[in-house]
Amino acid sequence: MSKVIYSKDHKYIVEQLKKARQEAGLEQEQVAKMLKKTQSYLSKVESGQRRIDVVQLKEFAKIYKKDIKFFIK
Repeated sequence: MSKVIYSKDHKYIVEQLKKARQEAGLEQEQVAKMLKKTQSYLSKVESGQRRIDVVQLKEFAKIYKKDIKFFIK
């Protein structure tokens, strides 16, 4: 059994994160500063190279002023 690196759910969350940031009118650098992370970190999250946990997802939801349900299918 092969390990699935990028599940459909993960891809959906990544797409929603990018969409929410764009709708909020924010650049990656701005969000990274709010999270006290690097722009590289945010780029990896948005490209699907880095997974996030529920606590981090809540932080994104707060910054983007979205309900957490927005990110979950």
